[in-house]
Amino acid sequence: MIVNLTPHELKLHDEGGRLVATVPPSGQVARVRTSAVRVGEAAEGVPLFVTEFGDVEGLPAPKPDTIYVVSGLVRSHPQVAAREDVYSPGRLLRDEQGRVVGAVGLTR
Repeated sequence: MIVNLTPHELKLHDEGGRLVATVPPSGQVARVRTSAVRVGEAAEGVPLFVTEFGDVEGLPAPKPDTIYVVSGLVRSHPQVAAREDVYSPGRLLRDEQGRVVGAVGLTR
């Protein structure tokens, strides 16, 4: 079973570009908690921030025969990187206007 923990429908293609699966969002979204920390000010009073990354939220515990699909940011988080059941969309496929229309498989 593939559980989509992103807010977008996944259109997964094979290496030849053929659509092989469409996975709707599950309704639950896995995210990395972030906060903006002010670090200074640029010219003309423009505030400068850095993003600090916290814990992963919304990722269920592993279940047999289940693959969870999350964003690349969530997948690369140290809390998640060693999990063999968590993947993100593979190489993105784009239309003529540059919009994402799908991905070639899943990657870990």
